[in-house]
Amino acid sequence: MLPHLICRNKIPEKLPKEMDFIVKRLKKAKNKEECLKKAYDILSKKYRGYKWRTYTRIHELFMRDVNKIWAKKGFLHCTNINYLLRILLIKSGFFKEGDIKLKWTTLYLLSPHQYVIVRINKKKYINIDIWAKPYGIKLGDHAHGTHT
Repeated sequence: MLPHLICRNKIPEKLPKEMDFIVKRLKKAKNKEECLKKAYDILSKKYRGYKWRTYTRIHELFMRDVNKIWAKKGFLHCTNINYLLRILLIKSGFFKEGDIKLKWTTLYLLSPHQYVIVRINKKKYINIDIWAKPYGIKLGDHAHGTHT
């Protein structure tokens, strides 16, 4: 199996109980943007990036089981955080796969980094980089180069 560095993980049918509860809350949002902001807030309170843990915990990059990923707290690789974000947004019913684009950049010219661009409507797209929020990257922006 390829890690989600190369391919997209499938959206699971069954979710962990806590995650399913969050999806039910997201379904009550007024619109796509509110849903996205709530998902961002929830995930950014539970998970974050750490520059050096990206290398010391490289084995976690290959985790594919949503139950094991969701059970973690604190550090997650950018790809794992983005996988959870995709699940929440799609399961909310507000978004489809085509609304969520996985994008790649590099940090410090050597470290690959994934962020997400989410389509709100035909004219509005929002960059999401939950991994980089602790480094001052806000909703609507993403880490790149030395911008972390």
